[in-house]
Amino acid sequence: MDVKDAVKLAKQYVIDLFAEEGIADIGLEEVKFDDLTRNWSITIGFSRSWDKPQNSFAALAGHMYPRRSYKVVMISDDNAKVISVKNHEVES
Repeated sequence: MDVKDAVKLAKQYVIDLFAEEGIADIGLEEVKFDDLTRNWSITIGFSRSWDKPQNSFAALAGHMYPRRSYKVVMISDDNAKVISVKNHEVES
């Protein structure tokens, strides 16, 4: 599979997996292919409704931008199956 197919699969998997949480602002963050294991590691970022400032006070307190969640979707290149979905922690 090429990189575009892997990214498309990862995005759709995240959309389906987190559908009940009303995620938005879904975007590609990072792609890596491991030649040894033949696995794709694709980081997808998104926002959840509870990550956005709930009022103007929260916005003024420095929370003007929504927090984002980042998930690393690992996909086997051999069979195009998702192997895992893990958190990608970001330093604050």
